[in-house]
Amino acid sequence: MSIEQQQLGDYLRKKREERHLSLKEIESGTSIRMSYLRLIEEGKLNQLISPVYAQGFIRKYAGFLGLDDKKLFEDHPQVLYSLTTPSAQSPDLSGLGSVEVRGSPSRDRKWMHTATWVGGSATTVLILWFIARNLGIV
Repeated sequence: MSIEQQQLGDYLRKKREERHLSLKEIESGTSIRMSYLRLIEEGKLNQLISPVYAQGFIRKYAGFLGLDDKKLFEDHPQVLYSLTTPSAQSPDLSGLGSVEVRGSPSRDRKWMHTATWVGGSATTVLILWFIARNLGIV
């Protein structure tokens, strides 16, 4: 863990706390696991899955807090450098293979899709029956 990573983590934690947000709220808003958010705030970026994920998580976290992610990396240039250079510390891959089910925003509206199909089909059958009846087919 570099001092630069620790400073970045402290900065993000401070901004989160200024907005009175919990890690759970950040997790819900960004879909970044709470364990990863903790690693970011503790400055343990090398323990994340990969440098690319670390950069993406930081950008998403900063964006959620309303911060300029580009300026954040400009203010902490060593963080990007330390993420792109190999380290002796291996990443924490616990939970990588785990399945996490999250609700989708449309899960409560699935009935609407079904109701539309059923209603449309019933209407089509009634219209065809009415036409056939008026033409003397039925």
